[in-house]
Amino acid sequence: MEAIIKKVSGPLVVGEKIKDAKIYDLVKVSEQKLIGEIIRIEGDQAAIQVYEETSGIGPGEPIYLEGAPMTVELGPGLISAIYDGIQRPLDVIRQKEGDYIRRGLEVPGLSREKKWDFQAKVKEGDQVETGDIIGVVQETKTVEHRIMVPAGIQGKIKTIKSGNFTIEEVVAIIKTEKGDQEIKMYHRWPIRQPRPVKERFVPQNPLVTGQRVIDTFFPVTKGGTACVPGPFGAGKTVVQHQLAKWADADIVIFIGCGERGNEMADVLLEFPHLIDPRTGEALMKRTVLIANTSNMPVAAREASVYTGITIAEYFRDMGYNVALMADSTSRWAEALREISGRLEEMPGEEGYPAYLGSRTAGFYERAGEVSCLGKEGRVGSLSVIGAVSPPGGDFSEPVTQNTLRVTKVFWALDSSLAAQRHFPALNWLSSYSLYTEETEEYFKKNAGTDFPELRVKAMEILQEESKLQEIVRLVGVESLSDGDQLTLLSAKSIREDFLQQFAFDEVDTYTSLKKQHLMLRAILSFYFRANELLKIGKKIAELSASTIHAKVSRMKFVPENKLSEIEAIIDQIKSLS
Repeated sequence: MEAIIKKVSGPLVVGEKIKDAKIYDLVKVSEQKLIGEIIRIEGDQAAIQVYEETSGIGPGEPIYLEGAPMTVELGPGLISAIYDGIQRPLDVIRQKEGDYIRRGLEVPGLSREKKWDFQAKVKEGDQVETGDIIGVVQETKTVEHRIMVPAGIQGKIKTIKSGNFTIEEVVAIIKTEKGDQEIKMYHRWPIRQPRPVKERFVPQNPLVTGQRVIDTFFPVTKGGTACVPGPFGAGKTVVQHQLAKWADADIVIFIGCGERGNEMADVLLEFPHLIDPRTGEALMKRTVLIANTSNMPVAAREASVYTGITIAEYFRDMGYNVALMADSTSRWAEALREISGRLEEMPGEEGYPAYLGSRTAGFYERAGEVSCLGKEGRVGSLSVIGAVSPPGGDFSEPVTQNTLRVTKVFWALDSSLAAQRHFPALNWLSSYSLYTEETEEYFKKNAGTDFPELRVKAMEILQEESKLQEIVRLVGVESLSDGDQLTLLSAKSIREDFLQQFAFDEVDTYTSLKKQHLMLRAILSFYFRANELLKIGKKIAELSASTIHAKVSRMKFVPENKLSEIEAIIDQIKSLS
């Protein structure tokens, strides 16, 4: 009895006469074989979310059951690839089909023709288990692709060979209790199933981004989670681009989930030309892009985030530090809401499904610093940074609130700061990081022993400024005491000379931890020294007009190889009279 379509409702197709199927099994819908997933089963009927445009199909057309969940292909060829939400390589499709993706088009995620130089790392007779590295492929100049024993396999190496092979060729045979297992350079993994690990750790090392407001005040760890909510035009995408370029991650996965086509076009055009500051090679040589634009079928947004995080977990299992940027999870939540509405489920807050919170948590909980499977004792990390686009910048809406419950870093973007051309437009009074204590020792060791104290004092000055602004608006700056005016002057210096950063300036786009420490130390040294001078009769007007204060304001443009200039400024401040 052949499964057939009963009803079509946008991206939701209801099928009947469906036997022996499971939730999230992959299916092909109609003669065009549109890709979909089963998301509900009732008797012999099943609801299917289709990841392609369903116009033109109708009741009575066949449904083909695949008998397995949706998977991604994991192996050499992932790095530098640009995929759609269901791991179809867009560059290959363009060569074959032109600028538009034909419905029902099937293209493997990894090339079957390209040969890779596989170098064996074990020998015949060696005992191996799940996760052990049996060989490597130098995929790009910056990424060594480590071929691991797939899940559920352990035994003795019967044969293994080095040389040039396609991913379909057998490179090793493992003798197991269940018989001989052929090992190829790639395998498949279900996108909704987290990859197993030995142990999870509490992340303690910061993901250094080179963005001063983030590293100094609101750090995220390797293996941590962060939320970047902000209204339209506040700079979410710019922040994520900066993190993708400068964060000290080995591998970057960038998911454009339901974003505008022109934004994704910018990413796709810009990334291949960016130079990786860590290696001098093209940034794409350690990057995987997943492009799922807002005009693509809505259900594919859900697949795109799971496709991306499964690829990220795969590289984490090799022992790499991986950073995943999802822009934006709000579009994914909107897809959940649309499918839920078509399923006629009871709506939750603002029409989102009741399971929005658990789906959000399930996604972010796949981040972490872990001990990878295998005897080598590898440690890898996966950091997840999700942008959220609350309607009208309302942070009380469900997607933002559910994200805040599970992420430990909140970078609140402020449209008023963006309007003032203050970028990154992170509101320092609304943002927070719960990783500050965990990363304290790292900053003391790698930036400066007094770094935590400087950070606390700088934040106190910014908070004091916000209180003084009320008085200033009522009676003016001149009515304040010299001490309060110094607080405002120092807060302005922290805001404009430290927190504000020019993404397109060759020097200011990235700041090392050492330079961040010196800049903050210089600003606060001026604050402390000026306080001392005020007590002995010096006027605030003289201090603000001093040449040393002008030098402090230009520190951000001091190159990394000339940090002694900032140290000299600090020495001059100490002798200020």
